[in-house]
Amino acid sequence: MDFLVVCSENKNYTIVLQSHPPSGAWLFLYLKAMKRNILIAIALLSITIIISCGAKKEVSAPLEISDAEKEAFQQVEGDTIEISSNKTEYDIIIIEPGFNSWFRSLAKPEGYYSQSYFETRNLIYVTNWNQRVLEPNNYDPMLYEMQINYNQHIDYGYEVNYKLYYYFIYFQRKYRQRLGPFVPRI
Repeated sequence: MDFLVVCSENKNYTIVLQSHPPSGAWLFLYLKAMKRNILIAIALLSITIIISCGAKKEVSAPLEISDAEKEAFQQVEGDTIEISSNKTEYDIIIIEPGFNSWFRSLAKPEGYYSQSYFETRNLIYVTNWNQRVLEPNNYDPMLYEMQINYNQHIDYGYEVNYKLYYYFIYFQRKYRQRLGPFVPRI
């Protein structure tokens, strides 16, 4: 049996190599760390245990869909809504059965949320939408047919952002999709 002992210059550790011919080599690392290194290791281990035990994933309740929503979702006739702003030259045309009646009856009134709220949410929704368009093997290509050209540096106005936001809410609720970390509530 052969032993090899190696000490570092600052004497923080010792390596002992023990060789057994039939079973190969074994490497033993013996740490002679200072008290603060041990305390750091214990603290990191404690934090890891606390985080892993305490981090419970919240299970969100299933979306409650009202009868009015169900009725709007079941429409099959073409329902076109044009989203445009009088102040800007941007338009969005949505051809989605049931969206117009759903929007008129269930969306919060204009002014309920700010334009910056809509812009922030729309940017998240558009980014996730466009990513799904690029992954037709992972997401239904019949739902995500084409990308949405939405630039966060362009002011589309309140009305465009308002209606686009509610289209995303409608889409997520009808097709049971999740385009962001938020539960799609009305």
